[in-house]
Amino acid sequence: MRSVEEIRNELARYQHPLFVFDAEPGYGGEPRLLIRLRTPIEGVIDYRMPLHPRDLAGSQFPWSLQRMLYAALYDYIADMFERTPQSRDEPSSFTKEV
Repeated sequence: MRSVEEIRNELARYQHPLFVFDAEPGYGGEPRLLIRLRTPIEGVIDYRMPLHPRDLAGSQFPWSLQRMLYAALYDYIADMFERTPQSRDEPSSFTKEV
């Protein structure tokens, strides 16, 4: 399994104007991916994703990490929605009153 430092070294190859990428030890010592906003916004938390040892052990580690990073970014951005048509707190414009 790769160390947190090895993952950080690989993540250092990525630069984004909105996000900062890092790795940290998770529960049980397994590394996890950390994504945070470069400029914090109140109410928006950091995104953490556990990294499976199987994905970290392979010879294609840089490509596996890139795939996981892109998937995590997608999830992080989707998690930032404050409301969607499926939200239960407010009637949707698609809902018909009977």
